[in-house]
Amino acid sequence: MLKSARFAVFVSGGGTNLQALLDAQRDGKIPHGEIALVISSQASAYALERAEKANVPAHTVPSSLIQHDFEAAIELLLEQYKIDVIVLAGFLSILSENFTKKWPRRILNIHPSLIPAFCGVGFYGLHVHEGVLARGAKVTGATVHFVNEVPDGGRILLQQAVDCLLYT
Repeated sequence: MLKSARFAVFVSGGGTNLQALLDAQRDGKIPHGEIALVISSQASAYALERAEKANVPAHTVPSSLIQHDFEAAIELLLEQYKIDVIVLAGFLSILSENFTKKWPRRILNIHPSLIPAFCGVGFYGLHVHEGVLARGAKVTGATVHFVNEVPDGGRILLQQAVDCLLYT
C-alpha cells in the first residue's frame, strides 16, 4: 500500500496554480497525496484565501526576514505539519542551497516557461511572459522540475508547450 504524501504548497501571490492543485485534489486526481499546508511569503497573497476556502492550514512567513530566519520559520512549519513534499507554485523567494539540500528530490517547482528558456535569476511571474513576448518566441509553455541550489536548475520532470500565436 502506498503511503499518502503530505504536500506543502509555497505561494507569493494570487494562487492560480494552488487553485489548480486544490481542484485536482478535490476531483481525486491526487490519489496518493494531500495538500496539508500552504505557506505564503506575502501576507496579502490571495492564495491564503484560496487555502482557507479549501480548509487547508495556511501561514505567512514574510520574505522580508533574513534568509536564515525565513527558512528556519518555514522548517518549523514543515515539521509541525509532517510535510513530505514541497511544491513551489508562484513562490517568488529563492531557497538557499542549505535548505534545498535538506529536501533532495522533494521540492518541485512549477515554472511558467519551457526551461532552459526564460529561467533563472530574474525570470519569475510576469517577467517570464514579458521576456517571451519581447523575444518574439513562437512557442512557450510551462515546466515542472525538481528544485536544487541553482535557480531553475533542477531535473526537468514535465513540460507542456503552447503556441504563442494563439495569444498575440
